[in-house]
Amino acid sequence: ETAPLTSKKDVSDCNEGEDCKGNGLLVRNPKSALRLVEDGNKVHPSQGDKGEAAQISNGYSGVQSSVPCNGMGEVEDAQSTAPAATTTTTTTTSTTCGAEGQQQLKELEDRETWSKKIDFLLSVIGYAVDLGNVWRFPYICYQNGGGAFLIPYTIMAIFGGIPLFYMELALGQYHRNGCISIWRKICPIFKGIGFAICIIDLYVASYYNTIMAWAFYYLVSSFTAELPWTSCTNAWNTGNCTNYFSKDNVSWSLHSISPAEEFYTRQVLQVHRSNGLDDLGGISWQLTLCLLLIFTIVYFSIWKGVKTSGKVVWVTATFPYIILLILLVRGATLPGAWRGVLYYLKPDWQKLLATEVWVDAAAQIFFSLGPGFGVLLAYASYNKFHNNCYQDALVTSTVNCATSFVSGFVIFTVLGYMAEMRNEDVSEVAKDTGPSLLFITYAEAIANMPASTFFAIIFFLMLLTLGLDSTFAGLEGVITGVLDEFPHVWSKRRELFVLGLTIICFLASLATLTFGGAYVVKLFEEYATGPAVLTVVFLEAIAVAWFYGITQFCNDVKEMLGFTPGWYWRVCWAAISPIFLLFVTCSFLSNPPELRLFDYNYPYWTTVVGYCIGTSSIICIPIYMVYRLIITPGTLKERILKSITPETATEIPFGDIRMNAV
Repeated sequence: ETAPLTSKKDVSDCNEGEDCKGNGLLVRNPKSALRLVEDGNKVHPSQGDKGEAAQISNGYSGVQSSVPCNGMGEVEDAQSTAPAATTTTTTTTSTTCGAEGQQQLKELEDRETWSKKIDFLLSVIGYAVDLGNVWRFPYICYQNGGGAFLIPYTIMAIFGGIPLFYMELALGQYHRNGCISIWRKICPIFKGIGFAICIIDLYVASYYNTIMAWAFYYLVSSFTAELPWTSCTNAWNTGNCTNYFSKDNVSWSLHSISPAEEFYTRQVLQVHRSNGLDDLGGISWQLTLCLLLIFTIVYFSIWKGVKTSGKVVWVTATFPYIILLILLVRGATLPGAWRGVLYYLKPDWQKLLATEVWVDAAAQIFFSLGPGFGVLLAYASYNKFHNNCYQDALVTSTVNCATSFVSGFVIFTVLGYMAEMRNEDVSEVAKDTGPSLLFITYAEAIANMPASTFFAIIFFLMLLTLGLDSTFAGLEGVITGVLDEFPHVWSKRRELFVLGLTIICFLASLATLTFGGAYVVKLFEEYATGPAVLTVVFLEAIAVAWFYGITQFCNDVKEMLGFTPGWYWRVCWAAISPIFLLFVTCSFLSNPPELRLFDYNYPYWTTVVGYCIGTSSIICIPIYMVYRLIITPGTLKERILKSITPETATEIPFGDIRMNAV
């Protein structure tokens, strides 16, 4: 902590005869401030809290940064000397950390920023809008009352999802750090949250990209005159294969299997060669090559930082909207499309009385917007200090929710068409969930449209681009977190670190590339991320609102944006959002999902394994708390107080502030 100039130990604002700008940084001091006024070119010291200090422009005092040398934020200041009979204060330059301190200051000045504001917006939209918007929202919507589901969904977005989204953007932009080191400036004892986030992101990368490998396999298979999942004459087909789209009169029986389903299960996944999680079988070399190519694309998109990934998202974030529009128009012109739309939106008001509907709404908006993965912190940390992150939060949240809603029309117009062709109810056609909705139901419908090859190619390209920018974001959350925490090791070796990270993620994905890999993907999807990330964001909200302080956080926002968040945001951050998260977490833990995929029922021991996987990330939080209290000197009370007090001042580049008083 920087001592005020009126104390016996002083920190100089600049060397004698030098311009203060040479220090290169402004340091926000939470406990004392240096009042700078133009009065005969003199610096007059004054004490007071942050609210009383005269601002340079946004609460940053014009003193040289005190970089902590011992990890606890303690510095040694040169003691000022002055004759007892005079009141003149003589200041000397503090050389607290020598080369190490200057290196950290230089790294902060050189921190990368987005080339354009639109790069940041597209990156955040690309991260938030992913495969789940296309397959999960439509299914959750029609399962929970159709149009009536939009009421709890909107309420949960307004009071839970969007406030958390805004909070993470503001934290990242203000403190300019990744998910690990940012806690030194908020509440050090919660630093384990950062490590938990990195582990969760690695779990996601180990299975999420495998789904894209499936989409890539479909994309390659689409470059044929006749799509391979349209007939029952292939080597992988069985006697139960029934092509009801053929010109012959074919009856659909209880044991009938569509050619699209057999292509997905027997050719792409080859699950028939596995007996379950206890016998995964060999590795599919075709999917391995697909995944290798995807990780290669990911590496060369993010290896140089946001300067390169910000350009790639111009394609990966905008292309899906073009394809969604094309598919929406095509689906609306299909016979029977109205049946699907009616089933999608027809409200069932009785559903609103069921608790699980509200739980599903809360979970959907939370996982759709995506706080808690360190991505929003990382992306916002590369913003300009005065960027309007409030506006960004509203725009990106609205775009994300609107995309989910429109995706429902894209999916259900096609489901209505299939129900018309099968002469069945839409509920029978729409019973597939998750990836099966895309890779079986939708793929089958596309295959029987005119110009099927064209629509198949653009559809699976859309799935790839939806997944890629989410992968960019997830890995960037880990990269920024580690590089900010260990700058002396990795700051000049980003390309090498990113290479090592992608190799680790690829090797960790090998279990999902086996013949039983789809079972592994399902297990990780349900247990590795869900309850873990909910717990992480709950603790993050508590740490910011109740330890760092709502008042302090709102003052930070005011320094960036020029206005203080209103009572609505304060109430949401302090009470409603944590309750929202606690509600969803407890609901999940009290009713764990019964996993089933195809004809395989997950045995009980897989539930235990799932909870162990989820716990392996959040266990970092209590472990670090104990470690922190052990290494902190003093009595137990002193240790706790030091551990919940911010260690370091928040520093921003000098040129990023409009000077008023220097």
